[in-house]
Amino acid sequence: MNARLALLSTVDPGIAESEVFRLALQHAVGELGALGGTIHLRGPMSALRLVSATGLPPALTRSWEIVDQEGPLAPARALHRGSGVWVPPEPGEQADPAGWPGTGLAAVPVFSGDRSIGALTVLMGDGGEPTPGHWDFLRAVIAWTEERMAQAPPPSGPSQTELSADRLRQALKEVSVGSWDWNIRTGDLVWDEAALELYGTRPQDYTGRIEDWMRIVHPDDLAPTLDAAGRAIRDHGVYEAEYRVRKLDGTWGWTQARGRATYDEQGEAERMIGVGWDSDEPRSVRDALSRALRHMSDGFLAVDDGWRITFANLEAERTLGFSEEELFGRVLWDLPSARQVPGLEKGCRQAAAEDKPAGFDVHMPDTGRRYHLRLVPGPDGRTLYFTDVTEKRRLAQEREVSESAASERAARIAELTAALAKATTSRDVVEAVAQRVLPPFAAAGLLVQAVEGQRLHNVGAVGYPADFLEAVNSVPWTTHNPAWEAIEADTPLFLSSVREFAARWPDLGHLADRGDKQAWAFLPLTASGHTFGVCVVSFDRPRRLTDDERTLLTTISALLAQALERARLYDAEHTRSRELQRSLLPRGLPDLPACTAAARYLPAGQGMDVGGDWYDIIPLSGGQVALVVGDVMGHGLPEAATMGRLRTAVHTLADLELPPDEIMSHLNDIVGGMGEESYVTCLYALYDSTTQVCSIARAGHPPPALVHPDGTVHFPPLAADPPLGAAEPPFETLELHVPEGSLLVLYTDGLVESSTREIDEGMADLARLLRTAHETGTAADLEHLCDTLTAGLLPAEHQAADDAAFLVARLHALTGDRIASWPLPEDPKAAGQARRHVREQLSAWELDDLTPTTELLASELVGNVVRHAKGPVSLRLLYGADLICEVFDGSLTMPRIRRATDTDEGGRGLQLVTALSQRWGTRYTPTGKCIWTEQPLPGPTGHQAQMSDDALSLMFPKLLPDAEEFDGDLDALPFGDEDL
Repeated sequence: MNARLALLSTVDPGIAESEVFRLALQHAVGELGALGGTIHLRGPMSALRLVSATGLPPALTRSWEIVDQEGPLAPARALHRGSGVWVPPEPGEQADPAGWPGTGLAAVPVFSGDRSIGALTVLMGDGGEPTPGHWDFLRAVIAWTEERMAQAPPPSGPSQTELSADRLRQALKEVSVGSWDWNIRTGDLVWDEAALELYGTRPQDYTGRIEDWMRIVHPDDLAPTLDAAGRAIRDHGVYEAEYRVRKLDGTWGWTQARGRATYDEQGEAERMIGVGWDSDEPRSVRDALSRALRHMSDGFLAVDDGWRITFANLEAERTLGFSEEELFGRVLWDLPSARQVPGLEKGCRQAAAEDKPAGFDVHMPDTGRRYHLRLVPGPDGRTLYFTDVTEKRRLAQEREVSESAASERAARIAELTAALAKATTSRDVVEAVAQRVLPPFAAAGLLVQAVEGQRLHNVGAVGYPADFLEAVNSVPWTTHNPAWEAIEADTPLFLSSVREFAARWPDLGHLADRGDKQAWAFLPLTASGHTFGVCVVSFDRPRRLTDDERTLLTTISALLAQALERARLYDAEHTRSRELQRSLLPRGLPDLPACTAAARYLPAGQGMDVGGDWYDIIPLSGGQVALVVGDVMGHGLPEAATMGRLRTAVHTLADLELPPDEIMSHLNDIVGGMGEESYVTCLYALYDSTTQVCSIARAGHPPPALVHPDGTVHFPPLAADPPLGAAEPPFETLELHVPEGSLLVLYTDGLVESSTREIDEGMADLARLLRTAHETGTAADLEHLCDTLTAGLLPAEHQAADDAAFLVARLHALTGDRIASWPLPEDPKAAGQARRHVREQLSAWELDDLTPTTELLASELVGNVVRHAKGPVSLRLLYGADLICEVFDGSLTMPRIRRATDTDEGGRGLQLVTALSQRWGTRYTPTGKCIWTEQPLPGPTGHQAQMSDDALSLMFPKLLPDAEEFDGDLDALPFGDEDL
């Protein structure tokens, strides 16, 4: 007999199957000089399970743990053929054990009775295919293995300890039962969550095949367990088995399984459905359980049906403040520590009434600790566990707070993105970042700077003192500055403390002190590949930002850079637009005797450019003044250009002293020639301080508000003429008598109309504000009144969709004692009478210094009328801020100034008027025309400049050289009117 076979024959019967497999493999490998070997056993369906291996590393056997019985591998071939097989490594063949050493595989089937149940396989070394003697030896080893497998004892579960009346363990143990469903025909296997845990399988490793179960069964227990399953299927009986399975930690634990098969109409088994549970108990349950409970870190109490304590461990003694002997037999609710816990008795009784395990938190008032109490009902009472969860709850609360903070940060970032999308100016961008970034990061300061000409200039800041901002503004480029370093490197720079700041930039320590901050994040601002600034987020305490926070801040800086670059472009464009707007509006309102005024132009909300609203005050002759307000629909440069053209046109037409209706007609023609896209409204008011009459014409514009001296507000009922360009002249003119000191308020629709307010409602609000201002006396200050109207009708917190302009004018009358007028005859004597009236009236007004000049002007104007025009003729003097001399006649022919040569007899009259007056002009009247001159009043000293020789030579070209002897009596000079 072979020595190895003789040695195997000495092995006592009854050894475990795993030992049988180990011995068989060791002697087979040794006898054949093989490299290693494996034993596979047949499992359910078409699978062979690796139950033992020797001489082979796990890296090689891992792919052979489950082998398809119908496959080409050596164990499957031997099982299928029923005899030994040799499988050489043939390249390209599926059976090729690629990557395996050796010359081939020799496999021999293993039988149980007449049924093949597995295979023994050896990996041959340099010897190649086994010799006939080797095959005989392998068959002999297989026969010994089959004999010893039949003699091996069945799997024995853990030793059971008789517990008799000890119900404590039963109440303590909550057995986890897993269910399983095995499709016998397809090999599919379904485990619930409890079964996955019981059989040590992670969800990600679970394939839903019977092979999942075969992998976790102990090799010694696989064959008898499979036999039990097969027997139950054949006998249509109950399947019961106890076997070991591999847990997740690599240890083996005992489980029990129970199931039953289902069959089709032909009696063929279809499925087996069952349950499994953990049966791995210690050898000495009572002692081990008692020791475990006694010293476990959680508190444990056992009580009977009357809530009397029957057991308490050390932790329970410490928590309740009594020893086990003192606690035994006492009712739980009688303990002082239990009575102090709010809701303890109610919660326990409610859980006991439901007769199922329940848990809840309780708070110990005396210690401030928090415990989680779990109550488990049992046959003879209840068990209570209480675990100190103070730290756990604290961590959970902190985690919740952290998650809430993260969620809040995410929400704020979403808000920031939306806010930055709406921001138009640099200030808007900085405010949006400050409001939505500083709070979630618990930051205390924000500073945004931009590079301009190799210097860092402040764009906006929050949370810094003024002296610090002044110190860091306009900082020149340097390598020893954190802001410049972040910009140069285009990389965020995070400093967690003042010490870290001072270590890197000792020369800048004073800046850190002045800024009163202790941690910083310097974030470069880069847009379109260009780094143009830095954003500094600072903290008032040392702060080391997490990686997530740094990533988030870096992302925010990218959003900020894009928004700020866009805002800076807008700011530049906005500045140019505002400058253009200011250049198109009056730089200042004239101070006139006929009226004092104040005005406002209010641009539309953010995102709007220049607009087309305008206002104007145009001083005219004869104590008259024109008040104008207009509105070109839309915003932008074209509208502003249209407004500028119309404002110039109004000035030109007003200087022609045309009546309001004619001016509106000319403007209508101008706008009509601009095209259909132009939409313009306008109101023109002409106030005559000598008559206190205001003539008003409008085209599609809101009526003015007239505030009488008694505070009543009136909107004159003007005809609703269409806008300029669409109207059909003539325009209606309304004449109003305006009492002294009345207010006339002209405005555009943007002041009283919006998407939320109808124009009638806005006009009512305007009237209310004007009445209130009169009652409170604030209307006396027109600038303050403008501020009141702005705040009441266009509050700063509401962005207007349209720009607005309004003009407030207080109208003054030229009193009768400052007006003098006389009719003159239509003959040559009129000039002499005019001179006499001038002398007498100026003497009465104590303006004797103006008498000679005014006499000359009146004489020249009246003489021209007598020679070239027709009556009726009249003379009027107006004593206001200037002295105005007016001559009226019935002719519509306007005088024209021309240049006279030295030999011309005439043509010098208007040149004389130009030389003697500050300004002069003509205007049409309802009965003809008026020629007027304007002279400044004498200075504070009463001195008036003497008449120039040029003026005298123009008037008296034939005067002798001794004209300097002129004594001031104009009637003695040869005017020539005495010859007419």
